[in-house]
Amino acid sequence: MTTHPSVPSGHRPSVPWRLTLAALHRLPQGLLSRLFGWFADRPIPPALRPVVLGTFVRLTGIRMEEAARPLADYPSVNDLFVRRLRSDIHEWPGDARLIASPVDGILGQFGKIRDGTLIQAKGLGYHASELLGSPGDASTFRDGCFVTIYLSPRHYHRIHTPMPGIVRRARHIAGALLPVNAAAVSSVDRLFPRNERLLVLMETAVGQLAVVAVGAYNVGRISAAFDPSWSGSHKGWITNRSDAPPPERHYPGGIELEEGAELMAFHLGSTVIVLAEPGMALVPDLKEGAEIRAGTILARPTG
Repeated sequence: MTTHPSVPSGHRPSVPWRLTLAALHRLPQGLLSRLFGWFADRPIPPALRPVVLGTFVRLTGIRMEEAARPLADYPSVNDLFVRRLRSDIHEWPGDARLIASPVDGILGQFGKIRDGTLIQAKGLGYHASELLGSPGDASTFRDGCFVTIYLSPRHYHRIHTPMPGIVRRARHIAGALLPVNAAAVSSVDRLFPRNERLLVLMETAVGQLAVVAVGAYNVGRISAAFDPSWSGSHKGWITNRSDAPPPERHYPGGIELEEGAELMAFHLGSTVIVLAEPGMALVPDLKEGAEIRAGTILARPTG
């Protein structure tokens, strides 16, 4: 059993964090997150962008040297947050049988899905059926493998396909918007299945693959690049809305996506969980707490 990055075994969150988490359980998390999003969307006058956005970059540690555009070109905090990177930043395996990281982030829990259970933190687990919102889909991944990747505010927040595949179904599952930082992950039971999420089920050369984007407090908004029409007349995101769109989409003809294609995006950061069928083995050099880049190989076929 492994622990969440930066959370020592037996660690108990500080009293202030326990009080914060207890308060958030009782507050309207969706409404507060939407309010935060409203402020993040406010246009910033060009003359003020170097100061406002520059302060945000310094506080979060964003690597602006990797961004596709200069700082002054971003009209709001949210536009900066969902920035695209230069085309030379990420490299992909170029092998349709390898699973790569779909995001830049920090490696959290990973391992085998034992009897349908994934590990959240030391002493805490949750079932794939809760995460995916379907016992039938969960059975596909029983005894497969999973990887959890946390995106901090400084990370690039677009989610890519871990390998080439065809999207057949996608699902939005309403839920809470609790924080997903180390303190919350190590102490809140079934945190990921509790939170709102958007997930994609793909057919690949090595079987079914699930990519689950987990929302969080002051995040909430997740858009679907593979199907922009899903958001309807809204501004592009599907989650954390007072007028939620249909919760599931089926694509009989399939949506074929290349390796590394843009799949979803967080409009402020959170966590991504990738689940694979049995027959895939995680590469041995994965390490909790390590920085990982989109395109880094996570798993290979066992045969």
